Amino acid sequence: AQAQPADVAATVSQSIAPTANAPRIGVVTMGPGDIFWERFGHDALVVDDGTPGGQTSYNFGFFDLAEDGFIGRFVRGEMQYMLVALPLEEDLRYYREVGRGATLQWLDLDPSQARTLAAALAENARPENARYRYDYYTDNCATRVRDAVDAALGGQLRRQLEVRSSGDTYRGESVRLASPAPWMAVGFDLALGPFGDRPLTRWEQAFLPRRLADDLREAKRADGRPLVTSEIELLPQRQGAEPVGSAPRLWPWLLAGVSLGLAVLAFAGRHSRVLAVGASGFWLGCGLLGLVLVLSWAFTAHHALWANRNLLLLDPLCLLLLPGAWALLRGRVPSARFRVLLVVVATLAVLACLPLWLQVLPQRNGQWIALLLPIHAAFALAWSPRARA
Repeated sequence: AQAQPADVAATVSQSIAPTANAPRIGVVTMGPGDIFWERFGHDALVVDDGTPGGQTSYNFGFFDLAEDGFIGRFVRGEMQYMLVALPLEEDLRYYREVGRGATLQWLDLDPSQARTLAAALAENARPENARYRYDYYTDNCATRVRDAVDAALGGQLRRQLEVRSSGDTYRGESVRLASPAPWMAVGFDLALGPFGDRPLTRWEQAFLPRRLADDLREAKRADGRPLVTSEIELLPQRQGAEPVGSAPRLWPWLLAGVSLGLAVLAFAGRHSRVLAVGASGFWLGCGLLGLVLVLSWAFTAHHALWANRNLLLLDPLCLLLLPGAWALLRGRVPSARFRVLLVVVATLAVLACLPLWLQVLPQRNGQWIALLLPIHAAFALAWSPRARA
């Protein structure tokens, strides 16, 4: 059934009522939004005590952008979120205003399980207990809902989901959901290291609210009964639906990389100053992005970014090539050190192929190798000692 905005509370109340001595427990799943932190959707736990207006939403997704030190903690990977308890209708107000859908799944819990879960949520929502160390993949608003339901079921949910896998990865899911914002999708694909390419169990994939809702729909209690007793649509999704993923194609990236490499070689003779301008932008971009990856690995808790093989392509050593480019712009001959460094950068880019070929902690970065390796190789050839002779 579909509820109109003004009828949300009535729709919730008209579904299966709580027992006299135990509340109802439900999971409400919200669709994706337009703001970049809303792309993955959201969810919350609902506790209905049976009284008028007694539906409380326990929402693990609150944070304060204006909080002192928020930006610093975000950069270091030490961001903190909060659990907030508020009336369900109030929690849904924002989603209604911006056109994000909401679906409620009522769970078939024993009275003792429901009471225990409701009490645990109330205790967790106390100000002294509400904050938690947030991680985008392993400890977020959806995994907190998942873990709370699993604890109430005595681990039954985890036992069902850990033995199943769809083959999806953190990288694939992140790029898919970020695809409406190309800059965000490219950022995920470049920044994620090998951590992002391990096939996920359904338990791990429940970091996504919609995936968790799908699995709750199929989950069983220990006695074999379905975990979800009923499902109702509280709000329609008026924003764009969750995008469907597709496997990346390598050939367009390789075509672009080879074409740019050939252009570099074509410009190397008569238009060396024009080429130096392009090289400066390319090396500056590679160097700065590589520096970000190095600093993320060395000094932050963003473990999903660690050991990123794209460092062999986005090489911070590229920054040391900029004086040589400046010399070329002024019509001077760069130093021998510049030409050696060009070969070193190109060689490191070639080495990016090795772990991909050996499948050692594989990172799916073949498209970036196909794009960037020909360009690095072309610059090394364009300004090699033989080319200058």
